[in-house]
Amino acid sequence: MSVSRRQFVLAIPALGLAAAALPQKIRAAQAPVRTFNGPMLAANEVYRPVTLPSMKDAERDDLEHQIHCQCGCNLDVYTCRTTDFACSVSPAMHADVLGLVAGGHTAPEILAAFRAVYGEKVLMAPVRSGFNLVGYTMPFIVLGAGAVIVGALIKRWKPRAPVVSPVGAKQIEATAGELAELDAAVRRDA
Repeated sequence: MSVSRRQFVLAIPALGLAAAALPQKIRAAQAPVRTFNGPMLAANEVYRPVTLPSMKDAERDDLEHQIHCQCGCNLDVYTCRTTDFACSVSPAMHADVLGLVAGGHTAPEILAAFRAVYGEKVLMAPVRSGFNLVGYTMPFIVLGAGAVIVGALIKRWKPRAPVVSPVGAKQIEATAGELAELDAAVRRDA
């Protein structure tokens, strides 16, 4: 069976209409499912029915600056999703944050949910409690100890003034007139 060029060109709009109607039939048959994206798929029960979001966009962006992207980069979720367009993890984590914000959760609750899923490595800065305090205080302790050691070494290596032994006055063979002339010349110069 051969199709002429004219028949083919006239059949294109009919195929386009059929193709456009097909996804609508499929979408109508599917029930809308509200779920998390990405690695937090098991966290559906954390949604609460709240009509207003729990924070503004700027507050949400600040929250995303506190969450470490899990794609392997060293960026936070906000920076990774706005600068690395090849990353598929940060948009999923952003969608999780959006879902929790839409569910009415506060920033500490959202951080706790991410910590429960990913562990403490999801935070850009460790929590200031327990053993983590060592990480916050140790640099200052080491810096202070180093300053004390350097100060002690500088004091120890400081060149000492040579010991001057008393020199006995040498006898000058000059007459009283020569000494008087010398004394007058020194006073004129001063």
